[in-house]
Amino acid sequence: MEKMTKINEELKKKLSAEAFNVTQNAATERPFSGKYDNFYEEGLYVDVVSGEPLFSSLDKYDAGCGWPSFTQPLSHTNIKEKADWSFGMHRTEVRSKKALSHLGHVFTDGPQEKGGLRYCINSAALHFVPVSQLKEKGYGEFQKLFE
Repeated sequence: MEKMTKINEELKKKLSAEAFNVTQNAATERPFSGKYDNFYEEGLYVDVVSGEPLFSSLDKYDAGCGWPSFTQPLSHTNIKEKADWSFGMHRTEVRSKKALSHLGHVFTDGPQEKGGLRYCINSAALHFVPVSQLKEKGYGEFQKLFE
């Protein structure tokens, strides 16, 4: 218990209040309020807590829902999906595998030509790494995706 309290205190110092609430308490940011909703630079979206690479700008699209939406994760090995029965409905929650950060939800109303999924992700759970900084930030292996 003491270890978790210490980890939470460190995260509260590292993250904004909203990022902490989203990633640690499964909160949802207000629609159309996140910095990555209407953002289309090339690069990677990583977990704001652990830095795990999660999504690519190549798979991002405007779903008009008010949150960044992706057709697929970079790798299914970096995310964890689980049933979410909150608010009287069934959804599939998406968390980062390493840090277990709450990211958002995945729905089956995405572009059919891309597999039909819509990963609806909170901006507050993400950190963006532009293509020009991939190598220096330790994500050099993903550079080839953008060439």
